[in-house]
Amino acid sequence: MKNQFLNLFRSAIKINIKGKNIDRFIRKLITLKIELLEIEYINYKEANIKIYKKDYEKVLEIKTIYETNILDSYGLIKIRKVLKMNQILIMSLTLGIVLLIFLSNIIFSVEVVHTNKDIRNIVLNELSNHGIKKYHFKKNYNQLQEIKKQILDDYKDKIEWLEIEEIGTKYQVRLEIREINSQKENTTERNIIAKKDAIIRNVEAKSGEIIRNTNDYVNKGDVVISGEIKLNEETKDTVRADGKIYGEVWYTTTTEYPLHYQEVKKLNNTKNTYVIKFLNKEIELTFNKYKQKQATEKEIISHPLLPIKLVKQYQQEIEKIDTVYTQKEALKLANDKAREKIESKLNDKEYIISEKNLKITLKDSKIIVKTFFTVYEDITDYGKIETEEVEKKEVGE
Repeated sequence: MKNQFLNLFRSAIKINIKGKNIDRFIRKLITLKIELLEIEYINYKEANIKIYKKDYEKVLEIKTIYETNILDSYGLIKIRKVLKMNQILIMSLTLGIVLLIFLSNIIFSVEVVHTNKDIRNIVLNELSNHGIKKYHFKKNYNQLQEIKKQILDDYKDKIEWLEIEEIGTKYQVRLEIREINSQKENTTERNIIAKKDAIIRNVEAKSGEIIRNTNDYVNKGDVVISGEIKLNEETKDTVRADGKIYGEVWYTTTTEYPLHYQEVKKLNNTKNTYVIKFLNKEIELTFNKYKQKQATEKEIISHPLLPIKLVKQYQQEIEKIDTVYTQKEALKLANDKAREKIESKLNDKEYIISEKNLKITLKDSKIIVKTFFTVYEDITDYGKIETEEVEKKEVGE
């Protein structure tokens, strides 16, 4: 295999031979141990033969009355000939690619996206101090992360979040300013009520009076921690009730999952790279190649007479998934999907108490599962205290 590959690059030529006895001439070549790669008889006085270039001098020495002409060349001699004929084009293409790669690594624009002019100027000055400005070389990923961290540390009282995005030869910076909460604490009187129908499992009261107990069933809007402080059924004072209510609530979900699952999963790795396209071949000008990718491209250089062009590709690494599941496997995955859907809405203190499949259906090569969930959940909500009756009593007194 290795020798066959090397033979592709050995210099060879095709010769046209004319004379009285072509067979005798060819036998003489064989006697001289000249390797004949191809023989094509045109008639008894003419033939085309392919030999290695190094044997051509021997052919010239013995041709005597025979007429020989070189028809074509192969291997390195052919490559040299093509390169020589197209040297200006190749030099121009190479120079263009080098210049393009050079220019694509230069910053031509820096933009800070924010409505506050002062904060834009602050960020632009900081970026300039770190070398991110017009007509300077771009920074690599680690350098950008370090610059971003430095700016956030230096202006932690002004900037909440900042991201530096490379778009072609431009850096676009997006940020959010830090909002300082200077509002006074709200002291409006209120009740704590149930956000939804549930069975109470736990009540935590910091202020106010607990009027519903654990294991009580409550409807949405029922008062659980009252802001009215009562004595002998008479309201003596109103406060801002504070606390948490946790209850047992219920959900029913319907989840579908295919028995034959196909997915193109986009991974986090992306890059811009240059690609030389020759006929149906692609040569990436990079050492870090993705096994599977999605790419969008822009043509940089092409020639109408040559099947070669240079393009710039934006590549995202992907993973293609193609799996056939049994009914049992698909059911488990459907249950996992339903559970994830419920859990995505829960915080650290909330959790699923129990779950049960109510109905399982197979339809159109997919499994459909209806599941009932019991969930321990924060059902805290707030309601205004109606003070009309209290005010009437005070007026009557």
